[in-house]
Amino acid sequence: MEPDEYTRMDAVEAKMWWYRALHARLLDAMEASVSPVLDAGCGTGGFLAVLSRARPAQAAIGLEWHAQAAAMAAAKSGCPIVRGSINELPFATNGFGTVIAADVLCHAAVEPSTALAEIKRVLRPNGRLIVNMPAYRALMSAHDAQVHNVRRMNTTETKAMLLTAGFRVLSVKYWNGLLLPLMIVQRKILARSSDRSDVAAFPPWLDRMLHGMTELERRLGFSLPAGGSVLAIAERP
Repeated sequence: MEPDEYTRMDAVEAKMWWYRALHARLLDAMEASVSPVLDAGCGTGGFLAVLSRARPAQAAIGLEWHAQAAAMAAAKSGCPIVRGSINELPFATNGFGTVIAADVLCHAAVEPSTALAEIKRVLRPNGRLIVNMPAYRALMSAHDAQVHNVRRMNTTETKAMLLTAGFRVLSVKYWNGLLLPLMIVQRKILARSSDRSDVAAFPPWLDRMLHGMTELERRLGFSLPAGGSVLAIAERP
């Protein structure tokens, strides 16, 4: 990502509605997962910090390429952070029970087939992979340019990517569906001339409203046929 994006992420990810919504869904997806956990592409450590508070007994480690982000992640989460690339994981074979790849396989520096082969290598048999991807190529925007996203996928494409890599796909679904119309308006109309990402501090009332919409969708347990993101759970055979 652009260096300034890490600074913005570090400042807002503990309170911004979208990160809180993502982290809640990652925790939900980890219900049947086992230690140790690798957060591959952990950024500035927001999810590792949430995981450490929610499940203090669960061993977790982060992987991050960017030196500044890795330092932020270590300070924020208290977890070990290893610098390296998801394309060439610096870990032993069969070393992890769970791997998280949240909005990582979409990045320009990542080769999905190579990264997934590496994830499969470091996972134990029957280990879980949890993937979050931004949805729909049509929603490419200035935000994607700033965070160096070059891939947005629908559920069919995400499932096919995981199957091709040799994983068993347990579930794949959209989330953030209730807010998708607002996302389309923001990305394709209101911010067409902007060169900034969507990562920012929102007014408290707006942040509460947006987060409440994501929580309504989550707590009612339904998945709409479209959404701003795709969450997949897969298993290494």
